[in-house]
Amino acid sequence: MLNVKNKVVLILAPHTDDGELGVGGSISKMLEENAIVYYVAFSTAEQSVPEGFPKDILKSEVKLATQELGIKPENLIIFNYEVRKLNYSRQEILEELIKLKNKLSPDIVFLPSANDIHQDHSTISNEGIRAFKNSTILGYELIWNNLKFETQAFFKLEKKHIDRKIKSLNKYTSQGSRDYLSSDFIRSLAKTRGVQIGSEYAEVFDVIRLVWK
Repeated sequence: MLNVKNKVVLILAPHTDDGELGVGGSISKMLEENAIVYYVAFSTAEQSVPEGFPKDILKSEVKLATQELGIKPENLIIFNYEVRKLNYSRQEILEELIKLKNKLSPDIVFLPSANDIHQDHSTISNEGIRAFKNSTILGYELIWNNLKFETQAFFKLEKKHIDRKIKSLNKYTSQGSRDYLSSDFIRSLAKTRGVQIGSEYAEVFDVIRLVWK
């Protein structure tokens, strides 16, 4: 069992909502177990916001969503890189990640799977691995972007954790039309992963690096 009590946990989200989608239930559980959780969003995707919403709506929504999970407002860091162009700022992002490493010294880092094919997700995964190679690194599952995925590390979850994840994702009113944000999908995927390990619910991660301390 991965002990997270008093551990510093860092969530790297290429876009607002990625962290909640991939790690939301586990964030809720880890906070219950006294982990210190930081969340970093690299793009608020202003160029992709649907018509009728303020361009900076996702900045407001990620604040509400992470607070719903229990993350302290001061532990949320938001950058404003342009959506689908994070690879153009690869070196700058790496330098920001190294600053975070030096400031936070995270024990566990969650980032997109190394097999995630989205260009922004791939950038954060690759640069995150470079920056945090001395920490435990777990890749989270976003099945619509994963052509393959190694189901190596499971976090057992309860209904309350999935309920909180769904409530968190419901804060993204500007993204409501996306199928992967539906409560039915979120619950069914968590149920499927739970069945694999004899648990009611679970989230799964691929192990990029495991450091025992």
